[in-house]
Amino acid sequence: MTQGMRGSESSGAHNEVGGHINDAVRAFTLNYGDANEHLKRARETDPGCRMTEIMQGWLLALTNEGSQVARAKALVDDVTQAAADKTGLTDREAEHLATLRLAVNGQWPSAVARLDRHLMNDPHDLAGHQYAMRLDGYLGRFHRAAARSARALPFWSKDQPDYGIMLSFYGFGLEEFGDYERAEDVARTAAELEPFGYWPHHAVSHVLEMTGRPDEGIAWMNDRHAYWSDLKCNNRVHIWWHKALFHVELGQFHEALAIYDTEILPAMKPVGTQLCNATSLLWRLETLGCEAGDRWQHQLVLWQQQLIGMSSPFNEIHAAMAALRADDRAAYETVLDGMKRFAAAGSELVPAYRDVAIPISKAIAAFVDRDYVAATDGLLNVKADLWRMGGSIAQRDLVEWTLTESAIRANQRSIALSLVNERLALRPESAVNRHFLEEAEAIRI
Repeated sequence: MTQGMRGSESSGAHNEVGGHINDAVRAFTLNYGDANEHLKRARETDPGCRMTEIMQGWLLALTNEGSQVARAKALVDDVTQAAADKTGLTDREAEHLATLRLAVNGQWPSAVARLDRHLMNDPHDLAGHQYAMRLDGYLGRFHRAAARSARALPFWSKDQPDYGIMLSFYGFGLEEFGDYERAEDVARTAAELEPFGYWPHHAVSHVLEMTGRPDEGIAWMNDRHAYWSDLKCNNRVHIWWHKALFHVELGQFHEALAIYDTEILPAMKPVGTQLCNATSLLWRLETLGCEAGDRWQHQLVLWQQQLIGMSSPFNEIHAAMAALRADDRAAYETVLDGMKRFAAAGSELVPAYRDVAIPISKAIAAFVDRDYVAATDGLLNVKADLWRMGGSIAQRDLVEWTLTESAIRANQRSIALSLVNERLALRPESAVNRHFLEEAEAIRI
């Protein structure tokens, strides 16, 4: 039998197909290399290999791009029909197909719940672990990777291929759980085992961001530049974003803007998951007084390809921000209307849209319109539920950041100081937080 997705049988014709699928899994879970190219080779070797099509469907579904999700839905239908007409599916294929069907229909929590149960029976399914972690990330629940990995790691041997990747999932989950010391130890160990891995490098970057160590963060980036800046690193745009944030935390705003211009934009693909990096960075810099010039207009051109058919609260909040900053209210209304349709569609994402994404987008519009009282009220109302928008803690800080600045501009001294105190408790040396403190203390009632 062939081994597809590490450790369980696939219906591929022979070992060569399993090798191609495992290469695709490794590229996908490292975020380094071209998983699609490996799947293409598997398909050429055995056009009837169902796991190849199922994994292709997952890669499409996890883009969160409307047209790609539609292709994933078509693949689900094709594999289902082929299995009914011919030889059926292996247990793993059937499980992944059923879970993928949930995911492409916006039933993300149900998809993760099913994956969790599957991974208890099949802890070596490395791709399954990443599917679950990515969906949890879209749900604002990256921390759940810690428990999921903790359940699986005792079944792994340190001598097994890809152990470092599995360990890196654990490290990132620990970081999002707030166990920064253990997360750093685990992620640094994983980075030694898998130096080209995105997740271990990313986890350490998050720890250094969340614990207020930007100098160490820049050193970490510089020391490992060759590993994460290579064209094969599919998430290098996000790593550049993290490096820019370290410069922002040091008050080096022009250096951060230079990264935006010379590194992020040239490498960025016009897809929501990457565009969010550019939007978030430019928004932060502009609230600190940096002039964006025509960058927002250029950015919105890239977003325009995504404005219809989006299915990610996180992405859509950022698209709304870009449209507002580019002074294109029609584009903003297009995004907002899409959110409202999703909120009324009856999927498991309804609370995220109804209770968080739509109120945030309306509050952001008030902020851009300089109605800072309304913006503060709107963002305060969703503060406790921000996790529902998706993303990591560091990514969601964009909204907390905006809330703090909004309270300052609204001259609401007690609220502003309270929010600044919260920020300073985690990062007392942050140049940004000290800037917020100076602004808040300068408010006169």
